Amino acid sequence: MNIQFKLISLLILCLSGFSSLLYADDAMTVSIKRLTTDTALRIAQAAIKQCRKEGVQIAVTVVDRGGHAQVVLRDSLAMDITLPISKQKAHTAMAFNVPLSQLEERFTKPFQVAKLDGLIVTAGGIPINIAGNIMGGIGVSGAPSGKTDEKCAVAGLDAVREDLELDG
Repeated sequence: MNIQFKLISLLILCLSGFSSLLYADDAMTVSIKRLTTDTALRIAQAAIKQCRKEGVQIAVTVVDRGGHAQVVLRDSLAMDITLPISKQKAHTAMAFNVPLSQLEERFTKPFQVAKLDGLIVTAGGIPINIAGNIMGGIGVSGAPSGKTDEKCAVAGLDAVREDLELDG
């Protein structure tokens, strides 16, 4: 009888665990991972460091998953115009969840979605997507080419990627 009791208890435990999996989508809230300010700052500083190696002065913006600026840095000699451009690149990359270099040829007709105010579809913005979780975006502006801007944005993300993946 003791063995039967243990088996029945084990079966009930397994079934109750299984039923909680079936109803997991009934939750009334969701947990969303967010970057800390320190992590966003590390990203921005690493992007500036990479661009300095490339011999260019840039602005970098890190936005959260809502598209709100979390960290904005402008190197000493970067032009003022780089500030709004870096924010728009970061926001666009986050919104589309794709590096902007992959979108450059996508929106070529007038009045397409990329023509909306606040969106820029040119290389230099990348999403912060760790293990399928979109956490924000990085936008860089100021280099002579979007390719260099994107290289600096990638360097920013690479500076924290391993830590974010481990934390995931």
